[in-house]
Amino acid sequence: MTAAPLVHIGHFRMDFGGTTVVRDLSFDIFRGETFGFLGSNGSGKTTTIRALLGIYQPTGGVLHIDGRPFSPEHGATLGYLPEERGLYKKEPVIDVMTYFGRLKGLSKAKALAWSLDYLERVDLGGRGRLRLDKLSSGEQQKVQLGVTIMNDPELLILDEPTKGFDPVNRKLLMGIIEDQKLAGATVLMVTHQMEEVERLCDRVVLLKDGEAEAYGTVEAVQDQYGGRVIRLTCSGEISALPHYQVSRKDAEHVELAVTDQVDDATILRELMAAGVVVSSFYAARVSLDDIFVRVYGAENVGV
Repeated sequence: MTAAPLVHIGHFRMDFGGTTVVRDLSFDIFRGETFGFLGSNGSGKTTTIRALLGIYQPTGGVLHIDGRPFSPEHGATLGYLPEERGLYKKEPVIDVMTYFGRLKGLSKAKALAWSLDYLERVDLGGRGRLRLDKLSSGEQQKVQLGVTIMNDPELLILDEPTKGFDPVNRKLLMGIIEDQKLAGATVLMVTHQMEEVERLCDRVVLLKDGEAEAYGTVEAVQDQYGGRVIRLTCSGEISALPHYQVSRKDAEHVELAVTDQVDDATILRELMAAGVVVSSFYAARVSLDDIFVRVYGAENVGV
């Protein structure tokens, strides 16, 4: 018997005036998984989250958390990091964090101790007495994430959690999110960083123009878009053959999209028989970056 989903969205529709932003969207998120909610800007992701949290009233369909529509009682077990951050920027960092900890049900002493430990972890130790607006935008984002997770939420909703972060801080924040998952949290993550999705997510839905373009495990979505590619360094002209197509090429590297159930050795033999000199050859799954480009266009990558 399949366990009931923690989040259930069924046949969701959202109209604003005469414009339909989301139409007939359905997906489930199960306890303990990390779920990627993907799409280009304007595809309806934030609208869906706001409807799930009761900020918008849906035009149609069902949006449930733990079997019922959102209510204030869910706040005790939920953490939401919106894309538009909102903290009291004129107040000291530690006061802001302690205040939100109290709102989430922690004692003042526990909220203060947790906040101090967290600031040390994210390299903001010693900056707790600074006003929040004296921190950089990335540092403020770290504080916002801390406020989001300090009650150890069962459901963690993250809208672009690492937007604008450098690689070092992105790795730090991804580690924190992984720790939340290991502690039992269910994570719904909106991101344009496809490597984060491949690293963290169990299943994904790709939203395009308000409709689900693809839905399933990361591997199932990769299979839907070709599944396997061959990356090689070579010299010589490569002609398309029934088993593969050239999907990407530059001065030094070529990527082949495998179009048939054929083993790698056969492809290598065909290349060599055609006079191609191969210096490196390896198989990989088609990346979510490549899928994103195919679905949304190159202009939307990294937005």
